[in-house]
Amino acid sequence: MIRAMNDGRFRTPSPEIRRTSTVLFDSVAQLRATLRGWRSGDRRYSSYATHGTPTTAALERLLLAGEGGAGVELSSSGLAAITVAMLAVLRSGDHLLVTDSAYGPARDLCTGLLRRLGVDVEFYDPLVGAAIAALIRPTTSLIWMESPGTHTFEVQDVPAIVAAARTADHKVVTAIDNTWGSPGVFRPFDHGVDISVVALTKYWGGHADLVMGATFATADLIAAVRETVLLTGACAASEDAFLVIRGARTVDLRIREAGERALVIAERLAGHPRVARVLHPALPADPGHALWQRDFHGSSGLFSFELRRADGSPADQADADADALTDRLIARGRFGLGYSWGGFESLVMPARWSGLNRDVRPWTGGALLRLSIGLEPLEGLWSDLEAALAEG
Repeated sequence: MIRAMNDGRFRTPSPEIRRTSTVLFDSVAQLRATLRGWRSGDRRYSSYATHGTPTTAALERLLLAGEGGAGVELSSSGLAAITVAMLAVLRSGDHLLVTDSAYGPARDLCTGLLRRLGVDVEFYDPLVGAAIAALIRPTTSLIWMESPGTHTFEVQDVPAIVAAARTADHKVVTAIDNTWGSPGVFRPFDHGVDISVVALTKYWGGHADLVMGATFATADLIAAVRETVLLTGACAASEDAFLVIRGARTVDLRIREAGERALVIAERLAGHPRVARVLHPALPADPGHALWQRDFHGSSGLFSFELRRADGSPADQADADADALTDRLIARGRFGLGYSWGGFESLVMPARWSGLNRDVRPWTGGALLRLSIGLEPLEGLWSDLEAALAEG
């Protein structure tokens, strides 16, 4: 990776930041050669900053080593990367299958913009597995997965869904939001997935100071992804690319440490009288544990738990107890209340304030709180949680 930053003149561990919009050429012949090289997918060529810079190209090389795929395109946010992936595949009249446990803004994209563009959107049960074959129509062009699911952490049988797509009598692209599992926790291309989307805002950036997304694809789809980025202008800035490169140097260590800390806290919460259950696929009691053991190489620091009231009764989703617990927890100083996750800081978010919309598999349990475990001292985090739970 360090050699990738060597331009032959000045060898450094990190690339320089190329802040530019305009690329200058010495001649029309050079311009023509540059355009030809860029259209072929050669990242050494760029005719404008929206086509990439040496800084963004350096990041792309790092990302491909961590996630896999034949190519990757950067976007200005995780949602932009999702949008790029979907628009690269879908056309008016196409049928789109979306997991019911998808990221809230991705659901809104599907029910809003894509439906307005004439896409037939259908949500499916995240636990459908191989039975998704029965949902595939002649017009189905894309299956959108997310595993584990947002807030409720259902683990999908990705290989079974991919196999069903491949046995259809026409091309059905499979794509996954792999933000929870990247890098290395889940490797989509090892399981036959065609497109993987990762919000680099989370673990890859890791320092809560940027937003960026990446769309990875197989060789037969990367050109369509690249064209969509160009047509929508959903490009990423060099400064943010530099920050993700910085984060990439330690991302494996951070995601492993966050995952180990989160599992310790999840195990402790599972035995707490104020907790009805913990939604974390690495716990043996979790319904998705067997699939997690089979397909995953660890876990990240994000999970949810279902709250009980002090008298032992379930806390309703609209119950003020969840909000009160959140306020008590953040008042102690180690957890913040905020969207996003995957940074160095620990966060809490009541699910009802972050979107818990379901069409096919509604959440029937009590109030959910999502935790993102960061890099603060473990016992301090647990002390705050334990105290906040005891005070209510």
